[in-house]
Amino acid sequence: MPSPRRLRLVMVVALAFVITTLFFTSQMRSKTPQDTRTMDGFFGKTMNGLEKKHGQGQVVMSGTGEPGQSNPKDHDGDGIVNEEDEKLAREMAERLRAAEQKAKDLANAKAPLKPDVPSQVVGVGSSAGGQNKKANSKGAEEADEEDEVTDEEREVEVTLNRILKKAPVIIFSKSYCPYSKRAKGVLLEKYTIDPTPYVVELDEHPLGKQLQAKLGEMTGRKTVPNIMINGKSLGGSDEIAELDSRKTLIDKFKAMGGKRLAMKERFVGSPKEI
Repeated sequence: MPSPRRLRLVMVVALAFVITTLFFTSQMRSKTPQDTRTMDGFFGKTMNGLEKKHGQGQVVMSGTGEPGQSNPKDHDGDGIVNEEDEKLAREMAERLRAAEQKAKDLANAKAPLKPDVPSQVVGVGSSAGGQNKKANSKGAEEADEEDEVTDEEREVEVTLNRILKKAPVIIFSKSYCPYSKRAKGVLLEKYTIDPTPYVVELDEHPLGKQLQAKLGEMTGRKTVPNIMINGKSLGGSDEIAELDSRKTLIDKFKAMGGKRLAMKERFVGSPKEI
């Protein structure tokens, strides 16, 4: 068995051999020239692979949003990044800016980003449309009501004119009214009138209420009876009774009725005639 001294000597010799080998190997590697084409080719392939992965023509944008040139690429494909690559990068960036500005101009021309004039906004939209529809509907309803009122007034006027042509004397009455009954009793029972007076019972006429209102506008008398002679109002029950008591009723009828009217009292003695 070797002694400890010999073992230490063997270990020292082996360590010296390893150190010497590493020293000479490093010296030889440093003296060997490197192939720059291989490095440039590797760099170019790597950048081309990245461009294919992230999209062709991608430009590095600076902090201001403009295309930057902090990391130019091998654009001419010669394997070396030089001034020509930087020039091509600048030209590409300018073309991109020009294309972007052109696209913005076209978009603004088609749809300008300007606020609408207030007059064009107020009253526009679905809600306003609904309001306009309601307003138009309301206006149409009011117009229909006005048309109906106008037609009704026209019908009343035509009916009244037709009634006034029935006879020289028209008695507008109501069948249940005591004053109307008294006036009709005097004119139709105490006197004979030719042509016979035409009696209109307003409570039985389909347009009685409207006719009474129209008579009120025409004559100023809104109650019944209303005695009309040749389209003019003589009065009501009180006026007929007063003229009869004064014996002037026939004279009044003669003055208002003219030659169209004949009237006399109903009694045995010699009647007073017109």
